[in-house]
Amino acid sequence: MSMLNITIDGKTTQVPAGSMILDAAKKLDISVPTLCFLNLDVMKYNNMAASCRVCVVEVEGRRNLAPACATPVMEGMVVKTNTMRVLLARRTVLELLISNHPKDCLICAKSGECELQDLAETFGIREISYPGVMSTFRKDVSPSIIREMDKCVMCRRCETMCNEVQTCGVLSGVNRGFGVVVAPAFEMNLEDSACTNCGQCTQVCPVGALVEHDHTLKVIQALSDPELVTVVQTAPAVRAAIGEAFGMEPGQSFTGKMAASLRRLGFDHVFDTDFAADLTIMEEGSEFLDRLQKFLDGDKNVKLPIMTSCCPGWVKFFEHQFPELLEIPSTAKSPQQMFGAIAKSYYAELLGIPREKMVVVSVMPCLAKKYEAARPEFAVNGNPDVDIVISSRELGHLLKRMNIDLSKLPDEDFDNPLGFSTGAAPIFGNSGGVMEAALRTAYEVATGETLPSVEFESVRTLTGVKTAEIKVGPHTLNVGVASGLGNARELLEMVKSGEKQFHVIEIMACPGGCIGGGGQPYHHGDMEILKKRNQVLYNEDAGKPQRKSHENPYIVELYEKYLGKPLSEKAHHLLHTHYFEREKM
Repeated sequence: MSMLNITIDGKTTQVPAGSMILDAAKKLDISVPTLCFLNLDVMKYNNMAASCRVCVVEVEGRRNLAPACATPVMEGMVVKTNTMRVLLARRTVLELLISNHPKDCLICAKSGECELQDLAETFGIREISYPGVMSTFRKDVSPSIIREMDKCVMCRRCETMCNEVQTCGVLSGVNRGFGVVVAPAFEMNLEDSACTNCGQCTQVCPVGALVEHDHTLKVIQALSDPELVTVVQTAPAVRAAIGEAFGMEPGQSFTGKMAASLRRLGFDHVFDTDFAADLTIMEEGSEFLDRLQKFLDGDKNVKLPIMTSCCPGWVKFFEHQFPELLEIPSTAKSPQQMFGAIAKSYYAELLGIPREKMVVVSVMPCLAKKYEAARPEFAVNGNPDVDIVISSRELGHLLKRMNIDLSKLPDEDFDNPLGFSTGAAPIFGNSGGVMEAALRTAYEVATGETLPSVEFESVRTLTGVKTAEIKVGPHTLNVGVASGLGNARELLEMVKSGEKQFHVIEIMACPGGCIGGGGQPYHHGDMEILKKRNQVLYNEDAGKPQRKSHENPYIVELYEKYLGKPLSEKAHHLLHTHYFEREKM
């Protein structure tokens, strides 16, 4: 690749052809402010709308100012980033953006994380220089995401994420002039669109135009009611990231401290979704082995590949985008919903209380889990299996509100019986983790032999699509793994066209899996943060005495005392579901 010479503020460097001025400035450690730009190298996309013009610079020989994020480097280019002309232009742009922005920073969900707020502080903007009419749009509230387009700065980051990375095609610029806004078609509600609720748009929005639907007040109300028994579960990926909400470096596990913090909040029973992850493997793995055997026996009614069903964003994606494949995904509920179903049946019976007296709260890395818990099929006589879902970010806010410092808590264990898990469970939070956990159990159940090694590194991946051939007894399984819905589409198109034959496929809606979920502390597409979270969960796995789901003694006890066996009638009633064809629009 040819290299080009460029000089910025008197400093010279070389960058590959095709680089932008912003790339060269970063290489020289020269700060250029940005707002609409977003580096999504981890997902192989960059948002270069160049719509905000905050990054403008002077280029020698060019009359107008150039956006650094979208101006390619040319050989011998000389650039200045700090002239008075540049600084005044940036300030004017910011003042114009702020003049059409609500002044409710004190009550904005993004306060303290808002990039427009940070830029206003950097440029010392203390008054509105251009008062006038402001655009106004209705507030759109869905179970997972709140849209307040009065706050939108038209950076188009959410469009890039929704359309290019996730390929959902829900968000785009509509209308013209002063009425232009980023919205679903015909400005319909997100809830009525093909939105998967993955929440990746909230991860990239620089302001408060797209945020999670906060349910922390519901949690406080439940904890304050002496008539209710409060039960909490926490997903594997949360422990790998919650410390970041308290300013701690990524890559640290907070499993013990998280259990302690939830107990300090006042929950009556503190459990782990990892227990339900082990349970999911028992059901999903058994379903796969059952389908595979029937397929090998020549049953023409059996459909392969089986696809994992743990991710509600992915489930809604295929319901909208691939309704012809509705019979292929596993019917097993997600770990969140399995936990809720077992908590409000088996555990409620152990406590001797009706399910209506129990409130199940989930702490999840995923905003789609809020939507999933609200699906009507996951309720008994109107009483949901999971009552309230809060994100990792919301848990961080709640702990701070309650004056609980995560870093100063002792490590504590989860309660039993729904708090014990094997090493196969925490890796559910990583892309490829569900596949690996399933293979550990499927291999030993199918062959009756002990695995020589429980690590299936061939299915581990942080991004993109990965395929592998796995030997299980006399059979060779073709497996596929994808994270990010755009990559899921690529894999599903292979299945539809017959280009490649698979036996089992794992898909997670968010790039990197749940560690990069829409409800996690903001990672801004930083691959290094995702790598560190990823390693936390593999370390948890390696440190467990049991590393296969079928070795969990409390899972064994649950089947012996309550469910009977995997895929039993009772297990089907409590732990399995069905899917619906939905309109693409």
